[in-house]
Amino acid sequence: MVSIIGFLISLVIGGICGWLAGIIMKTGYSLLVNVILGVIGGVIGGILLGFIGLGIVGDIIRGVVGSCIVIAVVRFIKKK
Repeated sequence: MVSIIGFLISLVIGGICGWLAGIIMKTGYSLLVNVILGVIGGVIGGILLGFIGLGIVGDIIRGVVGSCIVIAVVRFIKKK
């Protein structure tokens, strides 16, 4: 059963990851878009880098890497 607290923590971590990825990738997206990219990036990062188990620090690393991948894919699709 997913708790509300766990869901909110995931959104906060996703927002932080999306914000950091936006800074790294130099995007001008809004906070809402950063949260969405961060959550999607967290899932992708978790799949690709599931071996990093450093607690919340590992979650943020996975989320930032995944968010950067998502931003790169979005940029690639927008160019076409």
